[in-house]
Order: sequence, then structure tokens, then C-alpha cells
Amino acid sequence: MADTIKLGIIGVGNMGTSHVKNVVEKKLVEGVTITAIADRDEARRKWAKETVPTAEIFCEGDELIEKADVDSVLIAVPHYQHPILAMKAMKKGLNVMCEKPAGVFTKNVREMNKVADETGVVFGMMFNQRTNCTYRKIKEMIESGELGEIRRVNWIITNWFRTQFYYDSGAWRATWSGEGGGVLLNQCPHNLDLLQWLCGMPSKVRAFCHIGKWHDIEVEDDVTAYLEFPNGATGVFVTSTGDAPGTNRLEITCDKGTVITDGKEIEYRKLKVPSDEFCKTAKAAFAKVEYDVVPVETDGKNGAHSEVLTKFAGRILNGTPLVADGREGINGLTLSNAMHLSSWLDKTVEIPFDEDLFYEELQKRVKTSKAKENVQSVVSDTSGSYNGKG
Repeated sequence: MADTIKLGIIGVGNMGTSHVKNVVEKKLVEGVTITAIADRDEARRKWAKETVPTAEIFCEGDELIEKADVDSVLIAVPHYQHPILAMKAMKKGLNVMCEKPAGVFTKNVREMNKVADETGVVFGMMFNQRTNCTYRKIKEMIESGELGEIRRVNWIITNWFRTQFYYDSGAWRATWSGEGGGVLLNQCPHNLDLLQWLCGMPSKVRAFCHIGKWHDIEVEDDVTAYLEFPNGATGVFVTSTGDAPGTNRLEITCDKGTVITDGKEIEYRKLKVPSDEFCKTAKAAFAKVEYDVVPVETDGKNGAHSEVLTKFAGRILNGTPLVADGREGINGLTLSNAMHLSSWLDKTVEIPFDEDLFYEELQKRVKTSKAKENVQSVVSDTSGSYNGKG
């Protein structure tokens, strides 16, 4: 059996470039050899050839899928192309690692998941924040029953500050036709994935998505959403690319205590008596539940993108677990689609929602989307823009 996969990377913009560097320069990824790279930008193809001289270079992802000596592909192109290229690769028998988000609309992603089932290829999603020891520990605490039933979740994730230069750095960025959305589709897929990964899927969403509130863009850059869960728990999700310095505060209140994190450390307020029990048995009107602030230790590890890719290779070569199965990408996208639809219709949306209606509403915005003129694409260093730092 081979000890390395032959990987083709489709798209070497910000994230694709980071993946190439992790494999070739930083040598953080095990079991992966990059044998092909595709990008429509001539300057990026030139960079790719200089950085990975042994790799075949292509202009189009389609061409790489059809002709390259690869057994797997990593898709790091604008969002609408994710399901299209993934399905072509899957039908060719190639394993697929997809950058977030899974796509722009769930109907398309549902079709992609069906093709993954039919072809049986390995399909992973680049949800690198699932490797963060902080979120892994909180998930462990929830699933073990240590925290009891979830009652409320609040997440303020506004440390995604972006400049106008950032939005002007690509013709596809921050447009309905090119990106399919703003902060919900670009920065927050990780947080929306973690939200459902930790707390499960809500059943109702009421959202307010503000279009171009802080930037000259046609999509949302400021969002506040209210969530209701099947068990009666509620939540609030707040995000923006306009707040400076911004905040990352996730608070999950459960029957036995509350966990609070900034993505780096965990504060655990452990109740001495479960809140539901105390409420029913206390003999004083203003009695307060006592709690201890309990230290929470983690393993301190956060393998990020390189771990996701290493485990993708491990799944192909040895059958070991992925960080995130690609089919799970539809969950976070369901949340962002529901938030958009709620804001567009100015009402509460139930999950599952009408996927055809969402697509119709999206197309209305795509039709009025304005093409950017005289845009020179810029590849920026993405370090510090993820792993909970915004």
C-alpha cells in the first residue's frame, strides 16, 4: 500500500497557497504529495510551478480532474464551484477535501452528498477549528453528560474585522453572484459548524442580516440571529466584520453549569445543585445557586488545517477517522441559509426550510449583483485570520 496520497490542489489563492506551504515548505502534513495544481490566474500558476516544480500545472480544475496524476483533490476556489468540482472529482473516483463552506445553497450540497454516498470516495471538509483543544473539550463535557441538558447558547464572534481593501482584493468577493453571501458564507462557516457540532441543530431561526453596514459591499457584514432548539433551549448568534477589535465569546448554559470560552481558555462554572432541581426545591424566594469555578484542562493541541489534511490522507491510506466528514458541511450551511432567508423574508424560519424558496430568493439577488471593474486579485497571508483569532 502507498504511504502517501497524490493530491491535486484546485485554487491557490489565500487558502490554497496556505495549504501548499503547509505541505511543501513547513512540512506540517503527513502522507501527502502534491502532484498537481490548478488556478485560472497566470501569476498563481507561475508561483505554483516555482514552489512545487514536480507538480503538473493546469488552468482549470476540470482539466486537473480529468488529466492529472492524482487520487485526491483539495478544492479551494470560490464557493459556488465547491459542489460542482467536488461532484466531478467524485464521479472520476477521486477523493475530495473541500474548503468551507460546502457550497452556497443546501439543495446543491445535498446533491453533492448523494454523489459522495454513491461513489464511496473519501470526502472531508476543512473544518480546522474542530481540532482546537478548547472546542474538543467542551464537546467532550457536553456528550459525557457532565454539563447536563443545554438551556441556552450565546456566541458573539465579531473578531473577523476586515478592511475595504480585503473586499476589493478579489472580483468574486462580497458579491451575491461570486461569493453567495458575506460574513455568514466566508468567515463564519467554522463557527456555524461548531455551533451545531456542540449544541445540535436549532429548529427555528430569526435573523437580521445587515447589508453593507460597515463596508461598500452588496452582502451582509453584520448579523444578529435568535435560535430555538427542539428541547426548548434558545440561543443568540452575533457576528460582524466591522467591529474592532472584536470579540470571541461562546457561552453555553446547561442544567449543571456554564462553560465560557474565547476559543483559547475555558471557564467552567459548576453548579453545586442542578438549576432545575434547585428551582423546584429551594425554600427562599431569592435563593441563589452556589457554584464553583472549576479548572478545565485540555491537551493543548490544535493541529488546524495541517491536521485536517493529514487525517484526510490517513483515512485514504489506513482507514483512520477524518476530522470532519464532508457530508456534515450541509449542517452549518443550513444555518446560514436559514439566517439569510429569515432576514430576506423578515420572519422566523423553521428548519428544515423550503430549499426551492431559498434558491429563488438567492437568484433575485444574483440577478442584481454588480460586477467589479479593474480588480487586481491579491493573495494575502492568512496566518492569524483563523484558529479563533478572527
